[in-house]
Amino acid sequence: MTNTAIRPFRIDIPQAELDDLRSRLTATRRPDTVPGTGSDWARGIAPDYLAELAEYWRDGFDWRAQERRLNSFDQFVTEIDGQTIHFFHVRSPEPDAVPLLLTHGYPSSVVEFLELIGPLSDPRAHGGDPGDAFHVVIPSLPGFGFSVPLSAPGWELARTTDAFAELMSRLGYEKFVAQGGDVGAGVAGRLAAVYPERVIATHVNSDRGSLGLVGEQLPMPDDLSEEELAVIAEQRANWDGQKGYLVLQTTQPNAIAAALTDSPIAQLSWVAEKYTVWTDPSRAAGEAVDRDLLLTTISIYWFTRSGASAAQFLWEVAHSGLDWVAPSGVPQGWAVFNTHPLMRRVTDPGKQIEHYSEFAEGGHFAALETPRLLLEDVRTFFRRYR
Repeated sequence: MTNTAIRPFRIDIPQAELDDLRSRLTATRRPDTVPGTGSDWARGIAPDYLAELAEYWRDGFDWRAQERRLNSFDQFVTEIDGQTIHFFHVRSPEPDAVPLLLTHGYPSSVVEFLELIGPLSDPRAHGGDPGDAFHVVIPSLPGFGFSVPLSAPGWELARTTDAFAELMSRLGYEKFVAQGGDVGAGVAGRLAAVYPERVIATHVNSDRGSLGLVGEQLPMPDDLSEEELAVIAEQRANWDGQKGYLVLQTTQPNAIAAALTDSPIAQLSWVAEKYTVWTDPSRAAGEAVDRDLLLTTISIYWFTRSGASAAQFLWEVAHSGLDWVAPSGVPQGWAVFNTHPLMRRVTDPGKQIEHYSEFAEGGHFAALETPRLLLEDVRTFFRRYR
């Protein structure tokens, strides 16, 4: 018999887990650094930055304060298709609020949206228009955060999409809007394609890094100039230098899964690197995203052992045979951060996307880097579909 119960959830990491983390960080065996490369990001995360961040994680970061902040929002778990799904559900006090599903990506967590929950659910209390209110639902992807452990093989994009549609049904939301970036963008797009009668509209965020996927996951536009082709080639080269994490996890995830489960310094470096190389390039290393919020996400990966299951999720996605982009007739909006003039030619060559916003600042983790810009763009786009 299927258990459809929705149960309240609070994060309460045992003190023994915190003590173990500190002990492991203290006992870290650090690799010898090649002379002159301590601050060099060309080989991955800079050793000097990693050492400083690890020291702060051990001696300065206050997990209990972050835990209290997370627990200030209503959280729940439910079982869908045999899988535990953890989620925030923050109902708006406004009677005409629209249900909004927010989905994070990799290597991220529900922490990505903490700055947005209040303004989205209760704009009146945050200086906004109460007519822009949403009932906010933020699930942890299967195998991520507190949606662990993975219950079976086969948890990939399609199964996740179906699970999140079922989650919205259990909450009483037959119609809703959806937003996300990275994996979350895939979920939003597939929800619109598979459940067009339920999804009112979708909004996704992206960044200039998508140009590196041209010819791999995105089609090459026609009639590009030599200068434009050179930009594409540069971005593809950048992606080639950064995608080792994805190649490993989509082909041989087991070894890295073991390392991420047993070594906090491995988990720290694995995630923290992306929060520099994928964020606003005008910001110095470690400055684009609040350090405590970054370490909150990394701590969640560590305490839940979800570095391993997230790797398995990526393996399942890569072997599912599904296209990343799922076309639909549902209205969609885009917000592109750290943009480039080529972005729209690549992602919307026919200019069919009705709402396409481009911002010079920000990057891959828009909700963390530029929450105000993302918030206003989400409000503006969905306003016409209330």
